[in-house]
Amino acid sequence: MYLLGFDIGSSSVKASLVDGKTGKCLASSFFPKQEMTITAPQAGWAEQAPEQWWDNLKLALQELLNSTRINPSDIESIGISYQMHGLVLVDKQHEVIRPSIIWCDSRATGIGEKAMDEIGEHKCLANLLNSPGNFTASKLKWVQENEPDSYDRIHKIMLPGDYIAMKLSGAIQTTVSGLSEGILWNFQENKLAKLLLDHYGISESLIPDIVPTFEVQSVVSEAAAHETGLAAGTKISYRAGDQPNNALSLNVLNPGEVATTAGTSGVVYGVSEEVKYDPKSRVNTFAHVNHKANLNRLGVLLCINGTGILNAWLHKQIGASSYETMNELAAQIPIGSEGLSILPFGNGAERVLENKNPGASIAGLNFNTHTKAHLFRAAQEGIVFSFHYGMEIMKSMGIQPKVIRAGKANMFLSPVFRETLAGITGATIELYNTDGSIGAARGAGIGSGYYQSPAEAFENLVKLASIEPQPSNAEQYQASYEKWKSELHKIM
Repeated sequence: MYLLGFDIGSSSVKASLVDGKTGKCLASSFFPKQEMTITAPQAGWAEQAPEQWWDNLKLALQELLNSTRINPSDIESIGISYQMHGLVLVDKQHEVIRPSIIWCDSRATGIGEKAMDEIGEHKCLANLLNSPGNFTASKLKWVQENEPDSYDRIHKIMLPGDYIAMKLSGAIQTTVSGLSEGILWNFQENKLAKLLLDHYGISESLIPDIVPTFEVQSVVSEAAAHETGLAAGTKISYRAGDQPNNALSLNVLNPGEVATTAGTSGVVYGVSEEVKYDPKSRVNTFAHVNHKANLNRLGVLLCINGTGILNAWLHKQIGASSYETMNELAAQIPIGSEGLSILPFGNGAERVLENKNPGASIAGLNFNTHTKAHLFRAAQEGIVFSFHYGMEIMKSMGIQPKVIRAGKANMFLSPVFRETLAGITGATIELYNTDGSIGAARGAGIGSGYYQSPAEAFENLVKLASIEPQPSNAEQYQASYEKWKSELHKIM
């Protein structure tokens, strides 16, 4: 039996086929081979046509089926991971009304801030665990205020993964985890957030039926089977936003466990059993994939916009034959980069800095000492220090990581990056060969009952490397971090 996972990103759609028995990924495919189009009708806006997610899913699936030559009827179930916070609107015929307002669109920020002021900061945070901010509910309010004709046609609102499940099955559904990422779930009342819906004047009839994250939620329809090549009746048994799903893919499900990614932007995602929030909304709290009414599992999410994009900028502007060469040069420089510090905040406003945008900067540059190798190391240290800065907030919310898990990709290919993260946090770094689409496939196995427990689903997850913190270097890392933090405070 095989398990199929889809990962619906804003750049591409990836499909992976996993052997249920061995847990091995047999093949993966992604489309488009170049990045998907994101349109920006105005500055700060970001939209995508949901139809292109579906079209690229079909292309990725066809390539996957052609390369593996499996019988589609041998696919046990399907799991879906998706870009978080996007707003998809459909009418009664299930047709898309307007392009999706995706995660990086900032048009609704003012609407969310105004709602928090009018409802009351404490009331919002105590019930929703977040400011309404620029999340899905606020984006829907923007449509109501600015595009009334479109709003009046809405039958249901969905997240990107809900839309893909609808295309596969015809059923319009969502999850508690999904609602929480849209700031549409009340954690105190354990139900839909009428507090915010009523304030916005939004009918709860627009919200899809709620299904568990792990369950046979629907099945592939005859129409979708004809369109995709899948077998009609194939189970759809898992869906989750990309960051909760990334945590699942790394078997991060219990309090104190932490997952992280470091691509263009970086995310640290820790699991807590305490219903807590950051009073300044510098980190966000959502329902994790295994959250239940009688079992609190909250995902505390820290996002740093300026992560791998800094490394990519240095590669492009300063030049090196490869990222591997940059990593080798960085490793030749001692901890602390001989007094050079880089603040990586050059990719827009940072939530961890209370939505301020200080930009990136270099401090302590000495023309007689520092080389491009110093810049490469200082950049990687600066990115790690920005993670640690946010993780200090997460610690105040009860997350005390002893182990941090990540896929062996992007910045985690660098020994300097890995060792600095272990050194400053005191946590062991574990690296795995997995990704969102593979995690979604495993999630599908849990949801369909093919696996009896998450433990069974992940018993074949292979650890590629383990990086232990070196106590002998702890003082040097801490001194470098304090210097970095003092430079940040000067600018802030």
